[in-house]
Amino acid sequence: MYEVEVKLPADHERVRRRLDELGAAHEATVEQRDTYYDAPHRSFSETDEALRIRRVRRDGETDARVTYKGPLVDDASKTREEVETGVEDVDAMARVLDRLGFDPVATVEKRREVYALDGYTVVLDAVEGLGEFVEVERESAEIDAAREGAFDLCRDLDLDPDDQIRASYLELLLE
Repeated sequence: MYEVEVKLPADHERVRRRLDELGAAHEATVEQRDTYYDAPHRSFSETDEALRIRRVRRDGETDARVTYKGPLVDDASKTREEVETGVEDVDAMARVLDRLGFDPVATVEKRREVYALDGYTVVLDAVEGLGEFVEVERESAEIDAAREGAFDLCRDLDLDPDDQIRASYLELLLE
């Protein structure tokens, strides 16, 4: 399964109005703190991979997940393989990675508003140190169709798919 994603800088207030006009369902507002790691046996910045522990705070509760993201698989979007699982004890997971030689590289903090529309997830991200972005995404084995659908949805939101950013928030923060 692939995460097909299009990310663009955007004014959240304008996009919220369009989401409302199009009948999008607001699903959640969460705070995320992502700690990214680099591997001892290869440089993820060179291989275009990522490994992170994500802490999610919602309604006063916190949970965590560990995620591996593979390299981008196409030139037209941020599509990549993604493998993710829950983590019961974040500190223990961080110690496991430390003992295996994985080094923390950076932390990305964001406030995320999540909407559902036409089979896609639309996310409004306010990223500390970077600003406001919109992500249109879905999981799919059909990369081309999902990407074109994401482009169409961007246009429905009055966003230009040609303005997309293929770099991760981590890459943008490290620039």
